[in-house]
Amino acid sequence: MTASTEAPSAGLHGSVIGILGGTGPQGRGLAKRFAESGLRVVVGSRSAERAETVASELGAGVRGASNEDCARSADVVVVAVPWDGHRELVESLAKDLAGKVVVDCVNPLGFDERGPHALAVEEGSAAQQAQQLLPDSTVVAAFHHLSAVSLLDDDVTDVGADVLVLGDDRAATDLVQELSGRIAGCRGIYAGRLRNAHQVEALTANLIAINRRYKAHAGVKITDV
Repeated sequence: MTASTEAPSAGLHGSVIGILGGTGPQGRGLAKRFAESGLRVVVGSRSAERAETVASELGAGVRGASNEDCARSADVVVVAVPWDGHRELVESLAKDLAGKVVVDCVNPLGFDERGPHALAVEEGSAAQQAQQLLPDSTVVAAFHHLSAVSLLDDDVTDVGADVLVLGDDRAATDLVQELSGRIAGCRGIYAGRLRNAHQVEALTANLIAINRRYKAHAGVKITDV
């Protein structure tokens, strides 16, 4: 079942979705799709002025704010910052994110002359790092494999991809599966505990390699579910 045939989620009714790093391509793409589904969205940035400009460009009621104000005002917060700024930002917002579901979609990747490759993370994955830094939040890993180009393209009315959702709290993973279903043509698929997030994050390197070879915007589809 795709989002276009689903009723709005009662679990998300009235929720504000915040996106830290919401001025980057992935953040903008997710903000666009969530807002188009009727959700209230706040995009955060180190520069509130930059966030307000991006919010104005996105329309659909999207609001711009500093990352701090975004974290405070949202009910569900998506972390979409570059890997090299992940630890610093997440750690700095621990108090503002306490008690909230935090969705980490960061991919720890490196790039060299041979192409993209997964980086080793001391905690196991970006999502596990976030959970260690946010002991009072519930971290869920999701949205790693959606093409920012497709999300931002008005001509793409059906993204046609599944979102792998990982976490240790059933209510939180259910909520993020519902959030995934708000993107036209997407399903949220439970894919295991947070300890399994590393290989999901790492798979993004393979998708980038596929996209470069075939000049595509490949995603992930799970069969027989």
